[in-house]
Amino acid sequence: MLNVSAILLGAGESKRMGRDKLSLPWGKKTILERCLKTLLRSRVKEVVIVLNDRKKEINHRLGKKKIKVVVNPDYKRGMSTSIRYGMKAIDPKSDGILIALGDQPFIKTRTINALIGAFGRAEGKIVVPSFRGRRGHPVIFHRKYEEELLRLRGDAGGKTIVMKHSEDVRIIPVKSEGVIRDIDTWEDYLSLFPSTGACLREAASAKAGEGMKGRGN
Repeated sequence: MLNVSAILLGAGESKRMGRDKLSLPWGKKTILERCLKTLLRSRVKEVVIVLNDRKKEINHRLGKKKIKVVVNPDYKRGMSTSIRYGMKAIDPKSDGILIALGDQPFIKTRTINALIGAFGRAEGKIVVPSFRGRRGHPVIFHRKYEEELLRLRGDAGGKTIVMKHSEDVRIIPVKSEGVIRDIDTWEDYLSLFPSTGACLREAASAKAGEGMKGRGN
């Protein structure tokens, strides 16, 4: 069986949300922890989680052997920087690189395993999930695309590589819409946790108001 390392991207700026969305509550965990748990339960060999300056905040909750924590000081330069930092930390013997987004808590472990299974049969290809005809994440790249992943710049993810090597892409239909759902805005979050989300948004607005008042003085 081919070994697959996962890179979980958790160093974004959450510009559309206006605060760190990955630390928002998701049941008894946070959104990011939910995504991490899903990966840890899957057949991935390891999970390299890429964070920004939040390492000290959550590192004490990540004490598992399959996890490597990497801090990306250049996260403001775009997603590509997190991919590069993650790539440098994965096991050099891994056959595939699964790139997962930290704001997709709907993804199921069985979906991850289905993609890994398909990757094992794809003979050096790129595996992309789809739900009802829409492509989603996570995506698994064969190790041969390593140099191209390292050359990514700006906020571009692996999509440019997928488009460039369309003949090598294997689309895997899945039954779960988690591959195309993420949490980008307060509306996304409020639709799931209205009371928790409303309280958090109110607190954030109050804090912002205090900051403006202070500058006015």
